[in-house]
Amino acid sequence: MPETVEAEAPGRVNLIGEHTDYHQGFVLPAVIPQRTRVRVTPRADRRVRAWSSRAGRDWQEYEAGHERAGRGWLDYVQGVTAVLARRGATVPGFDAHVESDVPVGAGVSSSAALTVALLRALRVLMRLSLSDLALAEVAHLAETDFVGAPVGIMDPLAVSLGRDGEALLIDTRTLAIRRLPIPPAVELVVIDSGLTHQHADGGYAIRRQESFEAAACLGVSHLRDVDAGAMARIDALPDVLARRARHVVSENQRVLSAAKALSAGDVERLAALFAESHASMRDDYEISTWEIDALVDICKRDDDMLGARLTGGGFGGAVVMLAKAGTARTASRRIKEEYIARTGRPGVVLIP
Repeated sequence: MPETVEAEAPGRVNLIGEHTDYHQGFVLPAVIPQRTRVRVTPRADRRVRAWSSRAGRDWQEYEAGHERAGRGWLDYVQGVTAVLARRGATVPGFDAHVESDVPVGAGVSSSAALTVALLRALRVLMRLSLSDLALAEVAHLAETDFVGAPVGIMDPLAVSLGRDGEALLIDTRTLAIRRLPIPPAVELVVIDSGLTHQHADGGYAIRRQESFEAAACLGVSHLRDVDAGAMARIDALPDVLARRARHVVSENQRVLSAAKALSAGDVERLAALFAESHASMRDDYEISTWEIDALVDICKRDDDMLGARLTGGGFGGAVVMLAKAGTARTASRRIKEEYIARTGRPGVVLIP
């Protein structure tokens, strides 16, 4: 067994396709430069000790095989070891030293960055025959089954399989993936609004529940199986359910259209889809906030920017923007400063 193993994993930004993955739909994420880095050292006993640069100076610990939820960030570590054991692995004791610059609660998948980075280290330490796809599936189960966050599989898939300079078109039903380069005519900008969100409870879980109620009313298990031609049936649902279904169904179509726009280098079409997506999240899924809307509005008014939308689960987080090539750095600073002046929130530029 190696003495020490180091591994890392990036955060991700979703270019388009929000709240579609748990309906087995389509998503279009890309990785970001920020990384979570994990150093794992084996122990002679079954104790697992974990330290995070974000969680103070104290080490947290438990015994492998005796995981108990309810311990904050340590639950992601516990979730990983619990799922590995459930899959038949013999999990040894180890010390895990975690450092990360992926912001928490910004909608850029800090939790998946942690679980995937840890799993990459354990894959080497434990000599696991896990493909990158299987590793993402384990990370997803750790977050859903152990932590209790009702998230889809997009985040760990993007984090495990993504590469710099490209987007991934993911069919979350079949797990088919198509790699699409980011057109050279645009640069991505991501600005954190300063409002953190939680996936394990709150509005995210409510929206998910409402969307599945809408699916049941439409006679399907997942809204992936409702196409845009069924809008008349959707509109006949009770108001809230109609709006939830309308967002998911139309967002699925926007993802496919955005993939075509990326392939064709059609940045104007991509920007228009960003605008449509944000309006749908704001009005139909109701997951935006006035601060997020302000950040999107500031982007719309900037001559160097082409489009913007909320990214992530909503109720805070970050905005992803399309900037004209060569303008991202100066434009992002300008937009951040105006956002801070308008809202009083500590906006942070994550990309570039």
